[in-house]
Amino acid sequence: MLSYRHSFHAGNPADVLKHLVLAQVLNYQTIKDKPLDYIDTHSGAGFFELAAADAQKTQEYQDGIEKLWQHKSEHAELNEYIELIKSFNDTDELAFYPGSPKIAEHYLRRQDKGWFFELHPRDLLLLEENMQGKRSIRVRGEDGFTGLVGLLPPASRRACVLIDPPYEIKDDYETVVKTLVKAHQRFATGTYMIWYPVVDRERIDNMEKSLIDSGMRNIQLFELGTEADTDVHGMTASGMIVINPPWKLKQTMDAIMPELVGLLSEPSGFYRSEQLVDE
Repeated sequence: MLSYRHSFHAGNPADVLKHLVLAQVLNYQTIKDKPLDYIDTHSGAGFFELAAADAQKTQEYQDGIEKLWQHKSEHAELNEYIELIKSFNDTDELAFYPGSPKIAEHYLRRQDKGWFFELHPRDLLLLEENMQGKRSIRVRGEDGFTGLVGLLPPASRRACVLIDPPYEIKDDYETVVKTLVKAHQRFATGTYMIWYPVVDRERIDNMEKSLIDSGMRNIQLFELGTEADTDVHGMTASGMIVINPPWKLKQTMDAIMPELVGLLSEPSGFYRSEQLVDE
């Protein structure tokens, strides 16, 4: 059942988009001195060596972070993301890529707490190894959907959540929405991020409709496509849906997305940057 391992896909275009958004959200959330609870429902191993067999088998990072490695953008937020990834590498060469747990750890402060869920036995061990050393970090080998709802409302009264399942279980598309609605009912002011793959566009259309009809307000969507939708093979695009986003996020992504498409997915690429539901 639990066959998905992100080590085959680390640093690909989907990771670039996901972590670009995540970094901006966390950077904004940690400006205030007030404590923050960060919750990652599907953490994976947390850190990846790109020379390892899994990454080399697919080499998906070559279509993602490698294309940005020497790039200098006119947009500070994109440059900051690139520099963040470089900070995890000892030299100027691209050798390692951080997963969302390590990116979150970079931003979390002494007063914050990080909650990281992972069910895959091997990745759980790696996650525990990669995230050890900080008393404010909690790694749990439990179902992240259930774990998220159980942590809300947080004692800090501030929460930033990443819901990032592999979607190898087809029900995950519906489970994501149901879990988000439950979480929002328990803590409506949290910032919630959902990552999704576009393998079957109808599933994403249904997810969007469910969120629009949910009654939640202030929902934004950012999607990066490397090629047109197809039923023939695999993932052609991925996206991030953000509920209660930082106030400048869409403005920034409106500016960055055309550049990102040009770098990662020309000539057939496309992007979306939309306000699905108003505030």
